[in-house]
Amino acid sequence: MADVFHYFSSPVYVSENPEFLPVVSEVSDEMLAKLTHDPHEIYPMFHTDNFAHDPRLTEFCTFIAQTGWNILKDQGYAMENFGVTVDAAWTQKHLKHSLMEQHVHGGAQLVGFYFLETPEGSSRALFHDPRPGKLQNFMPETNPSEATLASNMINFEPKPGLLIISNAWLPHSFGRHASEEPLKFVHFNLSAVYSPPVQCSTAEVV
Repeated sequence: MADVFHYFSSPVYVSENPEFLPVVSEVSDEMLAKLTHDPHEIYPMFHTDNFAHDPRLTEFCTFIAQTGWNILKDQGYAMENFGVTVDAAWTQKHLKHSLMEQHVHGGAQLVGFYFLETPEGSSRALFHDPRPGKLQNFMPETNPSEATLASNMINFEPKPGLLIISNAWLPHSFGRHASEEPLKFVHFNLSAVYSPPVQCSTAEVV
């Protein structure tokens, strides 16, 4: 058997961080209460405005920004002169039969989800193979329920306090929400911002 090397991977980072649930849920509920429109006609869901700069979320946003920095550093990016910021964070509240179409986020380095309420029958977070060449050369899988190199999609079951982060170029979506109770989660974008190193003064010393 030849040596096997795996390159150009599509990592998804998952951790459980329930400690942020109380404050994030409080801000999310306040933002949802401000909405005056009816649910989307085609996709029965609500979408709040950006609340990333709410001072109550400073600890949460600092945590996910630092996590994003660590992820990019671990992936091999030269992060010494870059910081990571939370560009936007908003809550989505999905009602029965809602879903999220497959998409990517242009302009960001990382995207993520922080789940608040996940009743039985909730949508699953789906991540799709980003390589069009592989999808064009479709072959059946031995067992589609197993995650293998042949998989075109993987899914994660949400739970309150679950944090998921991936590269922004990785397509993601949500399946149809089957519960009578809503699914609530915070969706966010992380961007790398260049911070030039401090230059010593070149002024002539008299």
